[in-house]
Amino acid sequence: MFNFRDLFQWDRFITPTIIKTFYWLVIAMIVLFGMSGVFSGLAAMAVSPFGGFLLVLSSLASILVGIVFSRIVAEFVLIVFRINEHLGAIRDQQGFR
Repeated sequence: MFNFRDLFQWDRFITPTIIKTFYWLVIAMIVLFGMSGVFSGLAAMAVSPFGGFLLVLSSLASILVGIVFSRIVAEFVLIVFRINEHLGAIRDQQGFR
């Protein structure tokens, strides 16, 4: 887990331990902004039913795309750190220190 001392030492990366927290914060923001768009679309239906309906559909689609995209970005960050760990293990096996 994450220790406060890890902030001041460079022996261990802290990003892999806190990436899940950032992922859930991004998901919450995506859902909040998406729901804001849905409610705006519902309000716009009073003026233009078709335009409001398109806004509701595009807001729901943006929620789905945003969640998938944020998961891809979070996994990419974790993969980069995992590659670093594996390369370090290979280096240690070969004795290149």
